[in-house]
Amino acid sequence: MSTKTQIAGVELHSYIFNASGPKDVTFDELTIIADSHAGGVVIKTCTLEPREGNEEPRYCDVPLGSINSMGLPNLGLKAYIDMVPTLRARTKKPIIASLAGMKPDDFPVLTKAFIDSDVDLIELNFSCPNLKGKPQIGYDFEMTEQLLKDLFALGGTKPIGIKLPPYFDPAHWDAAAAIFKKFPIAFLTCINSVGNTLIIDADTETPLIKPKGGFGGLGGEYIKPVALANVRAFSQMLGDRMAIIGVGGIKTGRDAFEFLLCGADAVQVGTIFMQEGAGCFERIDRELAEILKKKGYKNIAAAKGKLKIL
Repeated sequence: MSTKTQIAGVELHSYIFNASGPKDVTFDELTIIADSHAGGVVIKTCTLEPREGNEEPRYCDVPLGSINSMGLPNLGLKAYIDMVPTLRARTKKPIIASLAGMKPDDFPVLTKAFIDSDVDLIELNFSCPNLKGKPQIGYDFEMTEQLLKDLFALGGTKPIGIKLPPYFDPAHWDAAAAIFKKFPIAFLTCINSVGNTLIIDADTETPLIKPKGGFGGLGGEYIKPVALANVRAFSQMLGDRMAIIGVGGIKTGRDAFEFLLCGADAVQVGTIFMQEGAGCFERIDRELAEILKKKGYKNIAAAKGKLKIL
């Protein structure tokens, strides 16, 4: 059974693909994703200049997921723009650029560069660091709206979406949705890791990671309920206007099916890709297809958003 789906008119042969972050920094890493069963290829979140990222240890697997404070290590804008034509020649899969400005003025430069490139979709990472003393962009609704005004004023027809931080209150979903309705946003990716969490090794009496005194982004199974809630909320509010991509704690086909029931048009995987490698894309997709077949759903669209209310 096929799990084909679409994001902003761009066809993905599979419902499952990679989240920006794990194993997608270099061309060699991206070719592994391109040659796998993943439905698309997401490039590492790109900044204007190359970044080495935070000091080690900055990533650690834990029983139900992972914690990290990577610091956006990447090769920088020029390297990825130069890389896109070669990657395009290698694969017919959609290529998705992920970009993050270390300051607001960076975003128009990055966005314009990828609008003029051969990528299929652009994902704006609004859950990345902002100005000192300010929250993440996705938590600063005034800055979010201003940035979207600036970026959509650039023109072009390239579909642009936003990767969001997790929201925990209906008032935040309402406020964010009210802003998103004002712009031709193609998709929302829900969610990035749950930030500023702390996991401690009681034996060594230290945090598991070094940056920021051990505070880092939580991923994996721990955050799946939060991700499902955000996907469900935004699907109900905005699903008729834009696609919703789910991410957070997906490690099996059953997990992917839960996101589908909540209204996700596709899902990205991060922690399980980091832990299991590229074989996870085919396995999760196969498990999802088996569930759809067993339940009598003929395709992805037939099951999308069909969560039953008690």
